[in-house]
Amino acid sequence: MNNDQIWQAVLGELEINLSRVNFITWFKDTFLSSFENGRAIICVPNAFVKKWLEEKYHRNIVSSLENITKQKLNEIIYKIELRHGKQENVITLENVAIPKSQDKPKENIVSQNVDRFGLNPKYVFDNFVVGRGNELAHAACRAVVNNLGKAYNPLFIYGGVGLGKTHLLQAVGNEAAKKTDKILYTTSEKFTNNYIQAVQTGKAKDFKNMYRNVDVLLVDDVQFMGGKDGTQEEFFHTFNELQQSDKQIVMTSDRPPKSIPAIEKRLISRFESGMVADVGKPDIETKIAILEQKSLEKNFPLDKDVLMYIANNVQNNIRELEGALNKIIVIHQLNNSIPTLKSVKNALSDYVSSLQVKSLTPKEIIEVVSRFYEISVKDIIGNSRRKELVGPRQVAIFLIREELNTSYPSIGQEMGGRDHTTAMHAYNKILNEIKENDNEKLRQEIESIKQLFNNSAY
Repeated sequence: MNNDQIWQAVLGELEINLSRVNFITWFKDTFLSSFENGRAIICVPNAFVKKWLEEKYHRNIVSSLENITKQKLNEIIYKIELRHGKQENVITLENVAIPKSQDKPKENIVSQNVDRFGLNPKYVFDNFVVGRGNELAHAACRAVVNNLGKAYNPLFIYGGVGLGKTHLLQAVGNEAAKKTDKILYTTSEKFTNNYIQAVQTGKAKDFKNMYRNVDVLLVDDVQFMGGKDGTQEEFFHTFNELQQSDKQIVMTSDRPPKSIPAIEKRLISRFESGMVADVGKPDIETKIAILEQKSLEKNFPLDKDVLMYIANNVQNNIRELEGALNKIIVIHQLNNSIPTLKSVKNALSDYVSSLQVKSLTPKEIIEVVSRFYEISVKDIIGNSRRKELVGPRQVAIFLIREELNTSYPSIGQEMGGRDHTTAMHAYNKILNEIKENDNEKLRQEIESIKQLFNNSAY
């Protein structure tokens, strides 16, 4: 068993137990360079990550390594080193230039863009499993690449973490790269950082050329622009110029446009001017199909009963499915054994038991609702009658009742000692808005919050 396989299994286990943000922030670009005689060397991209892993996640890493390898660890060394000595793939004004059209074979253009713009070659349409939860978004992405700038422009894809939004976004880029070499994949964070850099260095022109001289602009996690006025202003003008020139824009978010906190109305209007498509949780059939495909890709086919067990017990998202699968593969390869239903149950026992123990509480619902609407827990359970607080307060009450079937008196106590009639009124008001008034915005907000329940690490 090689070091890459061991580390992939470790990452799979860590990914199950950490939030997406923490996992990506601290474990991206890490790898296991050496593992022998109870000594592991883990390479990290910079000193900040090194310090954080040593202080915050060391125990988690030790536990996962020992669990995966069935060996006692005596020492872990965290070493600052990039794989193969390559520079970090960071988009800056200095190291990115918009390529000009060249008379080169299209197959070379694809690899060129992958290196330059961060498109991952594994994210293509051919290995994206289509199910009931994502078929609309998939069809829209296909339509976009068939008619760039004309069909569904912009395309706005939203859904919970780990459900395939980034896969679809990059698949659009990889497919579009067969037609043009002027593609830019970025995140809202990178866009913000580049904007700040341009302002500080007086390179506004370079910034505009970088983002506006493209045929396809792909922006991941656009919800993080909320509350950043300067970023929103610049993105507004970038968006307008590209759209007016029939250049394709595709964006992803963890929630629909109207539910993004602190986002300008004019941007919401722009986001909704094309097509808005959601990516939902995969049903059991889709999860089995995903697992089957992933196992075949890894040359490790599994029996249907094994696939069914994994699909039934890994509930949250596709990323967790793959993490569980990686763990199973590595454990069985290390033991040189053939997976059976019994051995797979043993391999996932820690995860399944933690899933069974973990249960949502009213306090956790209140915390998630407060984060979603970007208000404090103190405000949500307080006595203020401000409109921006009353709505989220009623949503929290509704969800506590819906998700936990908690009694109205108990809900009232959880919500700052309110009377049970207040809780009942709030629940009925939200229910009426959804069912009688067909409030689609509110319905989408509640669905987004429910997704956060499953994807949050408490």
